[in-house]
Amino acid sequence: RFYSSDRLEPPHVHVLRDNNVAKVWLNPINLQYNRGYRLAEMNAILRLTYENQSALLEAWYEHFSK
Repeated sequence: RFYSSDRLEPPHVHVLRDNNVAKVWLNPINLQYNRGYRLAEMNAILRLTYENQSALLEAWYEHFSK
């Protein structure tokens, strides 16, 4: 998820499920914070972020170019 209010921050995604939330920087990929995800879940999130980094960055720049 992107939040429009994050326009001035470096590219990142918010990952939300139930009451869990994480923020992951996209370039370079780095965990900003994790609230509630277990280690295995966080590892899966980071793996998916690496695998989809280009698409996520493209979506970020498209979202904020409007």
